Amino acid sequence: MSLHGDTAESRQSTLREMPITDSTAWLEAADALAPQVSALSETIETQRRLPLSLVQAMKDAGIFRMALSRAYGGSELDPLTQVRVVEALSRMDGSVGWCAMIGLAGGYLSAFLQPSVVQRFFADANTVAAGQVAPTGMANIVEGGYQVNGRWRFASGCQHADVLFAGCLVCDEGKPKKQANGQPKIRLMMVPRSACTIIDTWQTTGLRGTGSHDFTLNDVFVPSEESLSFFDPPVCSGPLYAMPTMFLVGHAGVPLGIVQHALDTVVALSAEKEMLPTRRLLREEAQVQEAVAESEAALGAARSYAYTTVDEIWQTLCREQVLSERQRSLFRLMLVYVHRVAKDVVSTLYDIAATSAVFQPHPLDRCLRDMVTACQHRVIQAKMYRPAGRLLLGLDPGDPFF
Repeated sequence: MSLHGDTAESRQSTLREMPITDSTAWLEAADALAPQVSALSETIETQRRLPLSLVQAMKDAGIFRMALSRAYGGSELDPLTQVRVVEALSRMDGSVGWCAMIGLAGGYLSAFLQPSVVQRFFADANTVAAGQVAPTGMANIVEGGYQVNGRWRFASGCQHADVLFAGCLVCDEGKPKKQANGQPKIRLMMVPRSACTIIDTWQTTGLRGTGSHDFTLNDVFVPSEESLSFFDPPVCSGPLYAMPTMFLVGHAGVPLGIVQHALDTVVALSAEKEMLPTRRLLREEAQVQEAVAESEAALGAARSYAYTTVDEIWQTLCREQVLSERQRSLFRLMLVYVHRVAKDVVSTLYDIAATSAVFQPHPLDRCLRDMVTACQHRVIQAKMYRPAGRLLLGLDPGDPFF
């Protein structure tokens, strides 16, 4: 795929050489995908997955290697630029942004694997990972590794992924093992997609194009070195891998992009839609003017909060300082908050459009459905305010992944 007249190869070479603080070329590469995303919009929705041609274009643009260490041919891009790229893609299509967010997380996972294992799974820096961190499977200890069984839900992008990761309770002769602190021992198993059985379960309200199906593993042997734990120190050095939950950062870009798409749509619609019986344009209605202004302010505030929070954490990590409990809390609090704001704003904009928005081909219909579905994800449900609040109050968050 040609990006702004360059070949994909020359663009990839340019991106590999970019300093991690330069975001311009990354956003240009993402923006260049817009015509292809637009042309495939209905295909994404009806096929309930990203077309492979689009996945390849995203690979060529460097999307899936943003968080992979430069030692392995990745880009090791700063987290704020990752958020901005995911936001740009989500503005085009929520499912595209979501799959980008999930796929780039593989780079973070690789930082906890030995180099020889990374070379096996990520020999191609554009390798796409998908899966489920939640430990719904069982990994029974056997000689040399684990015998893995289980079923995992919500594996976004599993149909175009090369590698799947599966959260498991570590068991010894069928009995769950515990860590020294009494918590269950949990590890992520890395397996090639060919080892998994994908079950078509993704019939949903929104984010239909993410293909977030279930998958199973049935008596699959996983060598010990092909598993990882976020509770262990990362193998890769550098600030990007110093915070285990940084792999969640891309979540912030999805709602910001979806709500920007909704706002763009309403602004365009308001210049064309006539209100009966007055024949006045929608934009001439006082309540519309007020709602658009409030939506713009709410989006700007949420974006500023997200960017400021991520940047402050990044600067702390670059100084090789330990994050405070307040910073850890605000990171997760921010992820929840931007989703809640985006859901409210999209709902307001949907109401402004009235009957224009109720037909499925209309962008506002998809924005609303995508935003409602995104907010159901455990990471950003309102109940995650509780551990954030506990941490702010000097208490244990009560969540091992917090």
